[in-house]
Amino acid sequence: MFTGIIEAIGSIREWAPRGAGAVAGIDAPSLAAALRPGDSIAVDGACLTVTGLRGDAFSCDLSPETLSRTTLGRLRLGSQVNLERPLRLGDRLGGHLVTGHVDGLGEILQRTAQGDAELIRIGFPQALASLMVVKGSIAVDGISLTIAELDEDRFAVAVIPYTLRQTTLGSKRVGDRVNLEADILGKHVARLLEARMPAQGGGLSLGFLQEHGFA
Repeated sequence: MFTGIIEAIGSIREWAPRGAGAVAGIDAPSLAAALRPGDSIAVDGACLTVTGLRGDAFSCDLSPETLSRTTLGRLRLGSQVNLERPLRLGDRLGGHLVTGHVDGLGEILQRTAQGDAELIRIGFPQALASLMVVKGSIAVDGISLTIAELDEDRFAVAVIPYTLRQTTLGSKRVGDRVNLEADILGKHVARLLEARMPAQGGGLSLGFLQEHGFA
């Protein structure tokens, strides 16, 4: 379990195919000394396992599932990634509960300056619509953010200068893909509502959530 508060930006130093998967070596000078083989680590919001350590870098195995369902399959040598170690019991929860299980890919549609901050609009798959709510939490490439605006196929997040500097979000361009993870509490609410809906209800929708005061 993670919080969405990024600890460091790492850089891909090695990338090697392995069967249908891959092995990634990631430079992380500020974190590598604290890692051990078998540790979990969130890389751009995807929970991976540390499989090896060498100097200031660590390595992870990436399964075919991870490569196909996240942006990690698009990484190249020199790519930068957000890194976060798991939450420890007793730690302050500065962001929100993030599992590291990516729900879908988003696309950066627009970046609008607001002083030193930015409003970033991101398109999302329709399957995630019922899991989003204005002022609710969303993890974007592992970063805990708050949904400021919400439409049928896109949402906006207001990003402060600190987050732009301390994460990879500051260097993302329009058209770039990002990993999205909806709030786990929202997923449980959606599942409970689905179970209570009449069989003829046609499934959970944003309209249903709005009608019942959840969005």
